[in-house]
Amino acid sequence: MTRVFGDPVDVWVSDGRPVRFVWRGRLYTVRRVLEHWVTTRDWWREQQPDGEATGEREFWRVEATPDREIGVYELRYDAASDTWLLSRVWD
Repeated sequence: MTRVFGDPVDVWVSDGRPVRFVWRGRLYTVRRVLEHWVTTRDWWREQQPDGEATGEREFWRVEATPDREIGVYELRYDAASDTWLLSRVWD
């Protein structure tokens, strides 16, 4: 079962990959990356003054743990706003 969130998270990145994140006051350590993909949203509507498209989002589905229990979490990085969100959690 998956639950959808949209909570802001603080993420530490190493070599371009998330390695830790804080969600709801708990520190999670990423054990492995399961999937990674990039999407663009409404690129035809969002143009910067120099003509560059904005709206790129990176998604990372990771296995992570705050202690002994391992879960699957989907992190989303929004390049335009330089922010991270926790999108989904799998039970």
